Amino acid sequence: MLIGAHVSTRQGYSGAALAAHKMGANTFQFFPKNPRSLVLKTSYNEVDARDCANFCSSLGMISITHAPYALNLAADASEQDLMKRALLNCLEITEACGALGLVVHFGKNKGTDRLQAYKNIIQLTNESLQEWHGNALILIENQAGEGTGMGTTLEELATIRKLSHFPDQIGYCLDTCHAFASGLWDGHNWEAVAERGSALDFFKHLKAVHLNDSLYPAGSRRDRHATIGSGHIGDTAIQELIQSPVLQHIPFILETPQGKDGTHREEINHVQTLYYKK
Repeated sequence: MLIGAHVSTRQGYSGAALAAHKMGANTFQFFPKNPRSLVLKTSYNEVDARDCANFCSSLGMISITHAPYALNLAADASEQDLMKRALLNCLEITEACGALGLVVHFGKNKGTDRLQAYKNIIQLTNESLQEWHGNALILIENQAGEGTGMGTTLEELATIRKLSHFPDQIGYCLDTCHAFASGLWDGHNWEAVAERGSALDFFKHLKAVHLNDSLYPAGSRRDRHATIGSGHIGDTAIQELIQSPVLQHIPFILETPQGKDGTHREEINHVQTLYYKK
């Protein structure tokens, strides 16, 4: 099972990889730059990034990165250039660290024209990928439905990829808390979700799962993560999901509160117990 967690880069990119390994993870996620800012990180430590890539390669670890929260794929024309430069900057660092791809939230429209927001996503990703020549993918993540309600369905994610000029450079990241909060998955209908996702070729291009329980009930549209087994989703539904045939060999990344030891070691062990339980 590929299971890990989001880790800090306070000790550098290679330090993040080492911290993930020490807690028993074989996959992990990190921010390539300040998660609260779109300011470009043009002077990152290339040696540190290369050390991270080499460390992961030597141990067979898979990493992904997560874009800053302010990076909005659905941004209007006045912000598109800013978003594109930030996206390309993150992709560059992702590539340097040997990570599989960059997770980016689906996006939110600031106006009332949702159709234009979808067009903005396609335009921004097309223009960015026109300039991107690396192997790192853009991994579009489903949303919980807070605010505008965009990006809550598998159809939306699949359509963006289908209409892209560069579909081979786009994959998906499924967040379980977001899926639960949006009402896409209610904890009892995973078989139907898997069937629909397979029909849309969603799982064929799924590259990572954010494995999170939810502090709030299904359909609440409130994005608040909880430790696995302690929220409204619960162990039984989580077990069904992680054992699903469509999710085998997909990296599971915890974005939950750290344990008493400051790591996710105990939670990783708990998830592995659920995964291997008959």
